[in-house]
Amino acid sequence: MNTTVSMPLVPRAQSLAKARTGISGLDEVTFGGLPAGRPTLICGGPGCGKTLLATTFLVNGAVMFNEPGVFVSFEETSDDLIKNVASLGYDLGALVAQKKIAIDFVRVERSEIEETGEYDLEGLFVRLDYAIKAVGAKRVVLDTLEMLFAGLGDTQILRAEIRRLFAWLKQRNVTAIITAEQGEGSLTRYGIEEYVSDCVFLLDNRVSDQITTRRLRVVKYRGSAHGTNEYPFLIDAQGVSVLPVTSAGLEHAASDEVISTGIPGLNQMLGAGGFYRGTSVLVSGTAGTGKTSLAAHFIEAVCARGERCLYFAFEESPAQIIRNMRSIGLDLQPRIDSGLLRFEAARPSLFGLEMHLARMYREIEEFAPAATVLDPISALRGASGDVHSMLLRVIDLLKSRGITAFLTNLLSAEGMDKSDAGMSSLMDTWLSLVQLESNGERNRGIYVLKSRGMNHSNQIREYQLTSQGVKLVDAYLGSSGVLTGSARVAQEMVDAASIVRRSQDNERKQRDIQRKRAALERQIAELRAELESEEEEARKALQHDEELEKRMQAEKRAMAIQRGGKAS
Repeated sequence: MNTTVSMPLVPRAQSLAKARTGISGLDEVTFGGLPAGRPTLICGGPGCGKTLLATTFLVNGAVMFNEPGVFVSFEETSDDLIKNVASLGYDLGALVAQKKIAIDFVRVERSEIEETGEYDLEGLFVRLDYAIKAVGAKRVVLDTLEMLFAGLGDTQILRAEIRRLFAWLKQRNVTAIITAEQGEGSLTRYGIEEYVSDCVFLLDNRVSDQITTRRLRVVKYRGSAHGTNEYPFLIDAQGVSVLPVTSAGLEHAASDEVISTGIPGLNQMLGAGGFYRGTSVLVSGTAGTGKTSLAAHFIEAVCARGERCLYFAFEESPAQIIRNMRSIGLDLQPRIDSGLLRFEAARPSLFGLEMHLARMYREIEEFAPAATVLDPISALRGASGDVHSMLLRVIDLLKSRGITAFLTNLLSAEGMDKSDAGMSSLMDTWLSLVQLESNGERNRGIYVLKSRGMNHSNQIREYQLTSQGVKLVDAYLGSSGVLTGSARVAQEMVDAASIVRRSQDNERKQRDIQRKRAALERQIAELRAELESEEEEARKALQHDEELEKRMQAEKRAMAIQRGGKAS
């Protein structure tokens, strides 16, 4: 007998309440923000951005989420703090005047601290409680923990007071950030803060190949899942932004919409009439083949549809690109003025790969383009595996948002190497620009190496950079193969002369035929006239014979009458 055992329903617990940071990318990494009403520890070495990250959390809470905050500094005075964060575009002075943020500088002098068994933080708690009530704070920042306990040498008292501090913050139900310096062999100097904190961030300012990259890692997060990788983050005039993606899945949608390449001849080479929207396109070639020119045509087509395009330039300045493209009849300046085109130019050596990735992520999130150009990706510095990983994340980011990616790649004179082949596997469409050498000259050729999801031409088409843009020349097949450049022009002239000669021969033959036709028609007319004349004479002779016969019959009848007989 079959029996069905029903399992008791397990009630689902409510998810942990979280306070959004408002920092681009960080809320995605933490799956919603910091634990609300709990302390979060941010630790790291000098210059890694602990204070700026904490300040951004406080300012965004007051401005974006209507959650006032309190900043307690043990290192910087209020005036110094206001001036320092102004570089991020934050006006702390105005927020203080509006009573959305309170700043309290607590000066701790080691010489003034007497270590007795009664040492505690009651004085700090009184000041902090007053500040919280004054502005109705929901968020608190303490910067930094080491300065607070700088003069305290008793380890047992130190540990007890740290626990007490964190417990007090929890009792007040404020979302707190406490900054701490990284210790030797541990996350913090005292080695206890990370254990009493509900959430711990580790910031790192790493130098590789003389290029600095800031990274963030969520070491622990009680009660919540979180991203476990290292994430690059950027601090500049636009604030703090974190790149939340170190690896992406393959769940992006695939569009059937086809968009123009901006070059009619190239549209014809691609079976669908252009690129699929949201795909990745690679244009590779040696120097001088016109990679940027093809990118400019694509940009013009995107902007002509009223869509936005974001251009990341790694070798040329925007002004230089705009000037150069005018030589082929493309003026990109009006597209910039209309807000449809934005250039972001930076030398590859300015940042590391991770920082370039974080910068791209932030610009893409802010500008929301329909298409993005990276020109050229070969300029990015780093090991081939690192560049491949970085480009993979860029492509995944763009595909997840349905953004068409147009990448150019400079090949060496020797041609494609293994890194180029590996990188090309990330691309949906790969266009190769080549130099065709013959008869002492070089001409440009283009062919489609691959284009996923569509039939495409297998021909190498010659193209020219003209004052009216990129023009594809129809393939010309000669007896020795495909002809390009002056050889094609010379053969076209020979063929044109041959056509003229054949036309002249045909006209001469037509004239001969017409003369023969006219002579034949005259002969036919003469024979017809002669025949008609003979017919007329025969008719008259027949008529004469008939009349003669009638007269003879009449005479016979008359003779018979005269003889008295009957006429026969």
